[in-house]
Amino acid sequence: MNSEQQYISLYNDSSELIKSHSADVMNALRDSAFESFKRLGFPSRKVERYKYTDMAKLFAPDYGLNLKRLEIPVDPYEAFRCDVPNLSTSLYFVVNDQFYTKALPKVQPGNGIIVDSLCHAAKEHPELVEKYYGKIAKTDEDAVTALNTMLAQDGLFVYVPKNTKADRCIQVINILRSDVDLMVNRRVLIVLDEGAEAKFLFCDHAADDRNFLGTQVIEAFVGDNASLELNCLEETHYKNVRVSNVYIEQQRDSRVNHNVITLHNGTTRNQLDLVFRGEGSECSCNGCVIADKQQHVDNNTLIDHMVGHCTSNELYKYVLNDKSVGAFAGKILVRHGAEKTVSQETNQNLCATKEAHMYTQPMLEIYADDVQCNHGSTVGQLNDAALFYMQQRGVSLDEARLLLEFAFVNEVIDKMELEPLKDRLHHLVEMRFRGRLNKCEGCRLCK
Repeated sequence: MNSEQQYISLYNDSSELIKSHSADVMNALRDSAFESFKRLGFPSRKVERYKYTDMAKLFAPDYGLNLKRLEIPVDPYEAFRCDVPNLSTSLYFVVNDQFYTKALPKVQPGNGIIVDSLCHAAKEHPELVEKYYGKIAKTDEDAVTALNTMLAQDGLFVYVPKNTKADRCIQVINILRSDVDLMVNRRVLIVLDEGAEAKFLFCDHAADDRNFLGTQVIEAFVGDNASLELNCLEETHYKNVRVSNVYIEQQRDSRVNHNVITLHNGTTRNQLDLVFRGEGSECSCNGCVIADKQQHVDNNTLIDHMVGHCTSNELYKYVLNDKSVGAFAGKILVRHGAEKTVSQETNQNLCATKEAHMYTQPMLEIYADDVQCNHGSTVGQLNDAALFYMQQRGVSLDEARLLLEFAFVNEVIDKMELEPLKDRLHHLVEMRFRGRLNKCEGCRLCK
């Protein structure tokens, strides 16, 4: 049986069960997503956007799914802490792919801001959810998005009304928890109305020593003059496979700061599709990867300048040790009529061992004349002269290597706007390089 067939058979046998535990707005797209998945199949490495990761191999194992939505016996508020000192957040949990509703944060955003289960929000605000769900995550173009759309039964919904600012960062802890090997399909829908502003911190953790396969689709709509900061941090383990597709649409004069940090993982593929639909908008898209052993991290981005007078800045940095593999492929697309576009795309990589491998492919595709667009990439090793200089002044070789690697990735962390989060990540990155970052301090799930 090929990798696709087991999911085709699963849906044929269980589609009614899947629908019975989901919302009408999600079910409305499910069958068409299934048809798209059957037509597309998992992309081979001959497909340009997937050339660095064997998707069929990732989805080949037989994982269990919680289609009946059985309750997971955990109170994350009691068992789990993912604190960022001096950062006030409204803290929510998603256990596997279910929004945790038995307890909610004592301090919620207020001001008409909705943070809720996608299924519950679809019942309470059907017109609002239906207006946005599935509109930019196109199932007819991407097999993973199609698979997620046909299997996802719930997710997270966030709505920030017009001219409203979320005073606190909205922090969402995604916990993988299971006694058996498990596949989860998580969905996130974020809507920022005109003039709205919100900051998010998504943290991915695996609480059990099982094989996990996770698909995630995030759709974020950023209205006129709205501002979104979306920070995604992965600290899972080597048995985890994470495939995440993020879709962002920006309207006039909007601002987006998107940061993805991979500190611990097994195999990770992150895809970002960002489109400018209104002039005067700007985005900053940044990534930091620290990998060792045989970890694999593939970041693929597409920034689509559909209109003029927009600015995009992109910076991804990798530090690879042991036999780890990194990949970055980023395309800046400037369409006809998108004059006065300003774009900078940079990928810098450090292979700290001879066995580490990095694949890099920054791309520009320009169909307008009056633009300022640059791209570039570098792959190198630690500077021997700098290592020697530091050792001559009493710094050990291991400490010198750590300091150089730490300094290399700091530029990405400093792109974040949340100062307490930057301070926390500086600490976590140092702990990661020292080999002492096994789990979050304060977490009692793993003890």
